[in-house]
Parts: sequence; C-alpha cells; structure tokens
Amino acid sequence: MLLRDNIYDAVRADILACRLVPGEELREQDLAARYNVSRAPVRDALLRLEQDQLVTVHPRQGYSVNRISIADACEIFQYRVVLESNCASLAAEHASVEELDRLEQFRAVAAGTDFIDYNHDFHSAVAAASGNRRMAKALADLVDQAERFVRISVSSIKGHDPAQLIAEHGALIDALQRRDARGAARLVEMHVTKAERRIIAALNRSAVIP
Repeated sequence: MLLRDNIYDAVRADILACRLVPGEELREQDLAARYNVSRAPVRDALLRLEQDQLVTVHPRQGYSVNRISIADACEIFQYRVVLESNCASLAAEHASVEELDRLEQFRAVAAGTDFIDYNHDFHSAVAAASGNRRMAKALADLVDQAERFVRISVSSIKGHDPAQLIAEHGALIDALQRRDARGAARLVEMHVTKAERRIIAALNRSAVIP
C-alpha cells in the first residue's frame, strides 16, 4: 500500500508516462483502487495535479487528464530554452570537477535503458550541476512535462536514430568541462530548439488538437 505522500508522485508519473492518457477521465474511486488507498489522498493528489496543469477538475463530474496541445508544447520548450541555457552557463562556471566528471556516463545510453529515461536524467543532471536548486527544480519539472509530448508522438518518431542527440549531449559535456559558459548556453539553445521542432512536427502528424 502506498503512503499518502506517495500518491501524488504515483499519479503524476503515470500521467507523464501516458499510462493515464491525455483526455482520460479520472474517478477518485477508480484511482483509489488502482493505488490501493482511500479516496482522500487521491483527491489531494488530483487537486495538486490541477495546479501542475496536468489535470482538469470538472465540478460535480470528476477529473480528466489534460490533453496535449501544440500551444502548450511550444510554451514549455520556449521556457526550457531560457531556463536550461542559464543552468548550463552556471554549471560551466560553478560545478565541481566531480559533478562534471559524472556527466561522462551520458556519452552513451546504458544497455537496457530507455532513451527517454536517459534523456531525462541527462538534462536533470546538467540542471543540478548549476548549483541553483530553484532553477534545477523548475527545469526538472519542465523536462518531466515534455516527456508526455515525446511519448504521445512516439509512433511518429519511431525509428529515429538517437545517435545525433547523444552526440549533441557529448558536445555539451565537452563545453561544460572546458568551463565554456557561453558555448554551453549556445549549445543548449540549439539542442532544445531542434527538439522542439521535432516534437511539434511529430505532434502535428499525430493529429493532436492545437
């Protein structure tokens, strides 16, 4: 049985991974059974998720997972460019040698690791290396929310070779380890902007309502 404080994280993870799909109706009793808890912590979690803009509350009707929109995707990626480039710049200037050395693990995807999980962990690690906990937390949340766009459009991008993305990560690691703050920020801006173009194109092919 999950503890009360775990319910929010569990429901949020299922939404971000699209195990609870965009537009799906949510009922407290069904989720309580799914997570083996009472309805009270489920209700609390859903209200928090409404604040995260992942759930919509329908008075006297229940809840639903927010649909994915192209406008929302654009907002998130635009915010990511600003926040993540600043995190990279700070990481180049202030991260410890040990923190930068730990980024070496992201020069390749470990066997058996889902690429989306690898990508999430890489961007979160760069954010954490900035030393600014508030910025790192905000960026980690944006990366989490972007995961929905990737997973819902996966049928459109299936077969895409991740080698180029991994190479871009490697170039960023190089810039960070050289303490090249301006170069790191520029590489992040290009990397995230290209990701936005890929995802928006995939969402368009998936006939997502803008």
